[in-house]
Amino acid sequence: MGDFNSKKSNKVNFETKIQELQEIVIGKEGMRKKILQKGNSWKTPFHGDEIQVHYRVKLQDREFFDSSYDRGKPFTFKLGQGEVIKGWDEGIATMKKSERAIFTIPPNLAYGEIGSPPLIPPNSTLIFEIELVSWNSIRDISGDGGILKKIIKEGEGWATPRDVDEVLVKYVASSADGNILSQSDDAVDFSLMEGHLYPAMKKSLKTMRKGEIVELTVKPAYCFGNSSFDGDGIGILQSSNSNLIIHLELISWKSVVDVIGDNKVLKKLIKAGEGYDHPNEGSLAKVVYIGKLQDGTIFERKGSDEEPFEYICLEDQLNENLDRAIMTMKKGEEAIVTTNSDSIFYEIKLVDFNKEKPFWKMDTKEKIEACDKIKNEGNVLFKDGKYQCASIKYEKASKFIQFDHSFNNDEKCRANTLRLSCYLNNAACKLKMGEHQEATKLCSKVIEYDPCNVKALFRRAQAYLRINELERAEIDIKKALEVDPNNRDVKVMYKELKNKQKQYAQQEVEIFSTMLSRSAKIEDNSLAKSFINQDVKLQ
Repeated sequence: MGDFNSKKSNKVNFETKIQELQEIVIGKEGMRKKILQKGNSWKTPFHGDEIQVHYRVKLQDREFFDSSYDRGKPFTFKLGQGEVIKGWDEGIATMKKSERAIFTIPPNLAYGEIGSPPLIPPNSTLIFEIELVSWNSIRDISGDGGILKKIIKEGEGWATPRDVDEVLVKYVASSADGNILSQSDDAVDFSLMEGHLYPAMKKSLKTMRKGEIVELTVKPAYCFGNSSFDGDGIGILQSSNSNLIIHLELISWKSVVDVIGDNKVLKKLIKAGEGYDHPNEGSLAKVVYIGKLQDGTIFERKGSDEEPFEYICLEDQLNENLDRAIMTMKKGEEAIVTTNSDSIFYEIKLVDFNKEKPFWKMDTKEKIEACDKIKNEGNVLFKDGKYQCASIKYEKASKFIQFDHSFNNDEKCRANTLRLSCYLNNAACKLKMGEHQEATKLCSKVIEYDPCNVKALFRRAQAYLRINELERAEIDIKKALEVDPNNRDVKVMYKELKNKQKQYAQQEVEIFSTMLSRSAKIEDNSLAKSFINQDVKLQ
């Protein structure tokens, strides 16, 4: 009698505690939830995940009539797939791992007007005590159910491989009935650009993290497509039209950087560097590298660990593809850079680099000195016929003095002189490269500040002449001659303009004469036809 009263008392105390718990409403259809035990994670399951729960269920004011605890085995189902009542799909989606909760589920989210005789009458409200034991995340990788990924073991970190990365994996591929079709005896590595065996592997690996183990369920449409697999398994799958099951582990991967953005210059990381910074244009880089052909033949070698090769980035001192790849590296990083167009590769180590001081950290004196220095570097490149590199230098130099509000009067005067010089020199580069519209814009910037600048008028007239804007060219030439009547170069160009105008006038006369001749022929033919028609009528 004492034991009975004790149990009854415990039950009353438990129910009293439940009533004291805060109740929250789930959704808009009347379902309520009370948390008995909080979960040990922030994650909640998604639709499609494979869920394992323990539960007990009862009608309101009744005893529990069903329990997975009594069977000693969690109940398993897929969330959001209609395998359980709607109240479960909505309620369990709010739970965290190891959480226990009481759900009060109204009839419309349970068995409705029909019920589930004999245990559940029509229009019954159900009380479920549910413990979320665990779940296996299942993702629809293809978006159409063609590739379903079930996570067996979570991976590390947050990063996943990219399209160009090289992965190291283990796998076993089998048919739905367990017949092994293909497997890796040891770990295999391959590029995600090229793929390996089944298209589904490539697609799925891009969603996995380091150390992650998954089970893929693959429909036939995603099983084939790579000629590297020549086993008997394809025939078995094609004949049976059955799913493929792939047990896949992503051991690790090597990051590959698409340097240019067209998959033609790729940098594969061999050893990570220090920090986050990397060289930029104008940095002094210290490197060791070996250039090889595809068969391993060395065609170039620069520097050593004791005496690294030093050069200035983007100064046309190295192969441009190699130069740009080095600018993506960190101090101490080692990498292999491949260039598909040349069928060569480089083994590189960035020993160290000194980065240029950014202009926003410079005082006014430093900005003017930097502008003058880089402009002079551009002048050297221009004399060497490296017009593209020189143009880049002039553009960079002008940026140091772009904002002069903090300059004093003397500094502003010096900055204006340098700025105009950069614009004019850059315009000369653009003319050499055939970029005539860009040349006119640069000269116009100078003329806006100094309307009588003969060099700017002359170079803009040159550009106009090359794109056959003869009227504009003549205006600039006449203005330049007003300022400097004895300028030989302007006089020579004026003569060239007159010759071109004469040629154009002659061409217009010839075109007009041709048009008149054709018009006269058409008129003669019309008169002849008219006479013939009159003769026909007289007959």
